[in-house]
Amino acid sequence: MEVMSHSSSFLLPALPSNNDPGVTYALIVLNQRLPRFTPLLWQRAQLRLCADGGANRLFDEMPEILRGENVLDVRRRFKPDVIKGDMDSIRSDVKEFYVNLGTRIVDEAQDQDTTDLHKCIAHIRDCIPDVDKNRLNILVAGALGGRFDHEIGNLNVLYKFSNIRIILLSDDCLIQLLPKTHHHEIHIQSSVEGPHCGLVPVGAPSQSTTTTGLQWDLIDMEMSFGGLISTSNIVREEKITVRSDSDLLWTISIRKPT
Repeated sequence: MEVMSHSSSFLLPALPSNNDPGVTYALIVLNQRLPRFTPLLWQRAQLRLCADGGANRLFDEMPEILRGENVLDVRRRFKPDVIKGDMDSIRSDVKEFYVNLGTRIVDEAQDQDTTDLHKCIAHIRDCIPDVDKNRLNILVAGALGGRFDHEIGNLNVLYKFSNIRIILLSDDCLIQLLPKTHHHEIHIQSSVEGPHCGLVPVGAPSQSTTTTGLQWDLIDMEMSFGGLISTSNIVREEKITVRSDSDLLWTISIRKPT
C-alpha cells in the first residue's frame, strides 16, 4: 500500500530555508477566533479564502494579533482573494472594505445543503489544476471551538473530501484525516507541536490499527466509540507511522510560545 507523508512544517518560522518544496498551501478562515499563528499561515498560502463571517474575524482580529502595527495597513495587507458562503454572517462594512480592495465575493445563499467550509474547499478544488492536487494542503484557521454542531460539520468535511489533505487548526491543536487507503508517516515538528496526540476512529470502528513512535503504541488494536480510542497519547519519536483498516482522525497539540 502507498505511503502518505504528513508534516506540520507550515507552523515553523517562515524563513526561506523552511519552505516546503512541492507543496501548495491554500488557507480558509472560518468564523471562530483566529489562531495566533494565522499571519504565518497566510504567508505560506498561495490562495486565501474567507468563509462568510470569517471575513469579520480577519478584519477585526488580525490587527489584534499584530498589535502595534497600523490597523488599516494590516487590513489592507491581509486581503482575502475570495469570500464565499451563504453571506448571512459577513457585516456590510467588512464586505464593502474587501470589495473595494478587489476581493471576489461568491454568494451561494441558494445552497443550504452544504457548509461554508464545504463551499470553500470545493472552490479551491476547482481552481487547482489536477496536476497540483496531490501536493495541495488546505489549512483551515478557526475550525475548532464555538458550537459543537459546527465542529462536527467541519470534521464531516474531512471525510467528504478525503482525497484532499485538509488540516483543521485552532490555537491548541490540529486535526486531519488519515484515509485507510494509505499507510501514513507523520513527521513531528517537535518545536511547534506535541507531545500530546490522539487517533480516533470516527465514522466506523477499526478492527486493526498499528502504530510506531508513540508512548503507547497500538499493535493490531481494535478501536471504536464505546470501546477503546487512543487519546492523551504522547509522541516519542520524530516519525510516527500509522496503519489502519479504517479512516482515522489524527490530532496533535500545538505548543504555546515560550
